[in-house]
Amino acid sequence: MGSLIVFIILLGIGFFFGRLNEAHHFRALEKREAELAHITVSSIKQIPDGMYASEFVSGNMVVSVDYFKRIVAGLRTLIGGQIKSYTTLVARARREAVVRMKTQADELGMVHISNLRIETASVYQNAKTGIGSIEAYAYGTALK
Repeated sequence: MGSLIVFIILLGIGFFFGRLNEAHHFRALEKREAELAHITVSSIKQIPDGMYASEFVSGNMVVSVDYFKRIVAGLRTLIGGQIKSYTTLVARARREAVVRMKTQADELGMVHISNLRIETASVYQNAKTGIGSIEAYAYGTALK
């Protein structure tokens, strides 16, 4: 009984600090996205009139799956449905990768990114523990 109580307490602590960290990261992302809003992005391969291709830019982010998200995902697989804890994890990784790509373009003095592509992958996966971390890689052609 005592070990179950300890497990529940540790799970609660992990949940609290995991949510706190995730909320902090989303707030920081919103701020950085607003600062880089002057750099437009499109998935179209064609270069807009008056612009020319200049540089390949990219950004990536690897986010680890915490223990709480694994437990919630395991429970969700029993009853089915969307695994929201993984959805927010992938969203954070994707948005951070795009922000890092836009930051690189900004440092080069670019104003637009064309042909945006985003790749995702499981970085570490083990049959016993499931997904360990998720990578998002964003890339495109920066234009002046």
